[in-house]
Amino acid sequence: MILTGTMVNVAAITAGALIGRYAGRFIPSRIRLTVMAGLGLAVLLIGLQLALKSVQPMIVIGSLILGGILGELLRIEARLESFGMWLQGRFAGSGNIAEGFVAASLLYCVGAMAIMGSLQDGLSGTPSILYAKSALDGVASIALASTLGIGVLFSALSVAVYQGGITIAAESAKALLTDSVVREMNAVGGLLIVAIGLDLLGIKRLPVGNLLPAVFVAVGLVWMFGLA
Repeated sequence: MILTGTMVNVAAITAGALIGRYAGRFIPSRIRLTVMAGLGLAVLLIGLQLALKSVQPMIVIGSLILGGILGELLRIEARLESFGMWLQGRFAGSGNIAEGFVAASLLYCVGAMAIMGSLQDGLSGTPSILYAKSALDGVASIALASTLGIGVLFSALSVAVYQGGITIAAESAKALLTDSVVREMNAVGGLLIVAIGLDLLGIKRLPVGNLLPAVFVAVGLVWMFGLA
């Protein structure tokens, strides 16, 4: 059923925020780190599964190169960070609820998993990416709510609107997104998810934000070369 992934994500954030707010201080940091490492491995697996389904590796390579150049020219990652810093400054004097809401909303909504997971949910109805993201967000909510307070709970509303909107838009555009297009989009997005897994495991932080345009460049390349 469409929007299932987003609903699960919202439930995970809500549960994690409540646990973090009222019981987070009793959970040792070493347990959180170990759980996050396990989730990082799971994210790697999901990303690799998507990436290896590609039958047009040159489309994937071209998308990453062109998308990366476009992202760097647009300075997407730097703009996202600046936007986050502006929001944090804007709400700095508004109390913990506003600060927790802003920090958590940015964390949960900005990234390849939110976009690719929502697209996958709308196009296929099998939101495996959002299920993995839900687990990550649930654990993160525990940690955030234990320090920033109950404001983290309200970020679930941001996730519902943002991811739900992308999912509904993707479901509406099914006619334009053929199986070939979706497969190569997923392959590019899968590699970005692999990059997130590497970051979660502390191996290497890559500029995933600047590579996000590659997902949409893949659509154009597949149609351009008559592979749709």
